[in-house]
Amino acid sequence: MKKYLFVIMSLLVMTSCMQKRQEQTDPQKFTGAVGEVKLITLDPGHFHAALVQKTSYNQISDDVYVYSPGGDDLKEHLAKINAYNNRTESPTHWNEIIYTGKDFFDKMITEKKGNVMVTAGNNQLKTDYIKKTLEAGMNVFADKPMIIDPTKFDELKECFDIAKQKDILLYDIMTERNEITTILQKELAHLPDVYGEQEIGTTEYPGVEMKSVHNFYKVVSGNALTRPVWYYDINQQGEAIVDVATHLVDLVQWELFPEIILDYTKDIKMVAGKHWPTVLSKEQFKMSTGSDVYPDYLKNVVKNDSLYEYQNGEIDYQIKGVNAKVTALWDWETPIGGDSHYSKLRGTKAELVILQGKSQNFRPELYINPTDAAKKNTKAYADALDKNFQELQKKYPGIELEKTKDGGWHVIIPDSYRNGHEAHFAQVMEHFLQYLIDGQLPEWEVPGMLAKYYVTTQALKMAREQ
Repeated sequence: MKKYLFVIMSLLVMTSCMQKRQEQTDPQKFTGAVGEVKLITLDPGHFHAALVQKTSYNQISDDVYVYSPGGDDLKEHLAKINAYNNRTESPTHWNEIIYTGKDFFDKMITEKKGNVMVTAGNNQLKTDYIKKTLEAGMNVFADKPMIIDPTKFDELKECFDIAKQKDILLYDIMTERNEITTILQKELAHLPDVYGEQEIGTTEYPGVEMKSVHNFYKVVSGNALTRPVWYYDINQQGEAIVDVATHLVDLVQWELFPEIILDYTKDIKMVAGKHWPTVLSKEQFKMSTGSDVYPDYLKNVVKNDSLYEYQNGEIDYQIKGVNAKVTALWDWETPIGGDSHYSKLRGTKAELVILQGKSQNFRPELYINPTDAAKKNTKAYADALDKNFQELQKKYPGIELEKTKDGGWHVIIPDSYRNGHEAHFAQVMEHFLQYLIDGQLPEWEVPGMLAKYYVTTQALKMAREQ
C-alpha cells in the first residue's frame, strides 16, 4: 500500500513540476526575466528591422531567429546587425540564427522558435503574415504600416480579434511619440492657461496640421542606405499616404486625445485624400538601389526613363469634430540629410508649432505663439505661461523659455533629450516589453490603431478615385 502511495505522490510531484515548467516556457506569460523574450525576424527588407536590435535588452535573448527567402535584403540586414555587434561603444551580442528558402514563412510558423515576431519589410503580404503569426500564437511587433490596401482593413480588424482571443499582443512601432519636441507640444496642448481650448478649424485652416518630408537617399547608422528595388513599387511598399502618414495620423490622435478610446465609425469623418508623384532619374534610382535596370513591375510608372513615384499624399479629415490635415512628402535628398517634421496645433490662446528648417539648423524646435486674443493682455498671459512652465520644468529639468522677436517663445531643449530617430526604436521596444509583462496593451491603443489605419486607407481610396 505504501508503495502505491509513493508512486501516486511521485506522479503528482512530477505533474506539478511539468505544469510549472510549461508555465515558465509558455510564450504568453512574461515576467521580465532575463532572455525570456525570443525574437523572430521575418523577411527583413527595411532598415527598421535592424534598428529594433540596435540596443540590447535584458529580457530579450541574444539568439534571434531570422526567416527569409535570402538575397540582398537579408545581406543588408545582417550587415547592420554585425555592425552593432562590432562597434566600440556599447556593442550588442546578437546571434542571428538564419533560415533561408522559399518556404521561409511556413517554416517559421511550423518551428515556432520564438514568441515575438518582428516584421519590417515588403508590405504587400504583411497583413496576411501578421494574421497567420497571431493564429500560431505568437506576439507581433510590427513596423508601420500594418496595412497598405483599403480592402484589407477588415482583415486587420480580424487580426486584433485573434490577438484578443489568444491573449497575445499586436503592436505597431510608433517612434515619433518619443521625439522630445512632440512630447512637449502634447504637454503644452493640455495646459488651458497656455493653450486655451482646441480650435475646430476648417479644411482650409485646420485645427491641427502636420507634415513630414522624407528622403529616398539618406544615411542610416553612419552609412548611405541601400533601398531594395521593390521599395519603389507602391503595391509592395505602399504609397506615402498609407505609409509615412501613419505616423502623422497617430500623432494627431496621441497629442489631441491622449488615452481616449476612439471609435472610427463615430469619431472620424473623412473629407478628402489626394496623391501625386516624385520624379526620380534613372541615375538616382541606381544610387538608391544599386540597380541600373527598372524591373518589369515598375515599367508602368516609367516615363522618358524617369520613375514617377507616387509617394506624396495629403489627407483632410475630422477627428472628434476637429479639422486635421496631414501631408507626407518624399524628396530625393534635402540639406538636412534626413527626414523633417512640421506640426501646428491651434488653441484659442496659442499656436504650438514645431519647425525644422534652415533657421532651426535642420533640427526640430518648438515654439509657443500666442494668439491675438492672448496678446491683448500680454502680461497676464506671460505670467500664466511662466507659472505653468515652472511645473513642466519639474518633469523635464533643463527646458527653458526664450522670447522671440514676434512676441512668442522658443522652448529651449537640452541636447540630453535629443536622442534621435534611431534611438526611438529602443524606447518603443521598452514600452512593448512592459506590455508583455502586463499581458495587455493600454485599453485605448487598439481602438487608436484601428482609427489610424481607417484614416490612411480611406484617404488612399479617395485619392485613387479622384
